[in-house]
Amino acid sequence: MAFPTIDLGDGVKRQVLADHPDLMVVSFRFEADAEGALHRHPHVQSTYVKSGAFEFTVDGTATTVRAGDSFVIPSEALHGCRCLEAGELVDCFTPRRDDFL
Repeated sequence: MAFPTIDLGDGVKRQVLADHPDLMVVSFRFEADAEGALHRHPHVQSTYVKSGAFEFTVDGTATTVRAGDSFVIPSEALHGCRCLEAGELVDCFTPRRDDFL
């Protein structure tokens, strides 16, 4: 099943790649200098940096990640990112982010 690409504005696009009630895979494409605003959610999130470079802040700690890096964001952790070099993130959420459907 193909899901549409959603333009979130300010240089960020989102596309659900796969979903199941227990798991969702989502692509986020960022232009350079675009930001993912600080937020939190009950889902555990794993992020794989497919391309580009990003500065992620998770619970107040900033880390730079680049293509090939991956990490996990715990449930309810306050997090966001700033895109340093245009790129794509592939996020997995458990359970599924119903708000993305």
